[in-house]
Amino acid sequence: MKKLVKLLVVGALMFVGFACEQPTAEPSAPPQLEVTPNNISGSWSLTKWNGAPLAHGLYVYIDFVRSDRTYTLYQNIDSFGTRTLTGRYYIYIDEELGVPVLRGDYDHGSGEWNHRYIVQSLTATEMILVAKDNAEDVCQYTRKEIPSEIRGE
Repeated sequence: MKKLVKLLVVGALMFVGFACEQPTAEPSAPPQLEVTPNNISGSWSLTKWNGAPLAHGLYVYIDFVRSDRTYTLYQNIDSFGTRTLTGRYYIYIDEELGVPVLRGDYDHGSGEWNHRYIVQSLTATEMILVAKDNAEDVCQYTRKEIPSEIRGE
């Protein structure tokens, strides 16, 4: 009888031990935000272009202003120093694809952006844009303050 009681106690302890083990939770993905002027408002830095980080010393920053839907772009991709571009941006839902698209115009009659961008992902800290006409053109932006020396302050 003592052996039976010991066996039951050991079995119960093993059951409790296994029942208490919790599987490790996988980290959940950050919540996706609705693509609105409010949610993209602020400063962003291009951290990856087509899956690769920008070459050392190159940068692209964009500051979206919610109130008047304008932007200021600071970049040195095609210039020796900082090149500043301004304009207006627009967000719309592509009727055919059913996805949010970001497009923009440059000030001073310089025309439209080269691409319209599908907003593939938008979280509080990251935005991924894919050119609507070239799925291989992928821009990954991270929220980041624009350094004052780049702003020209």
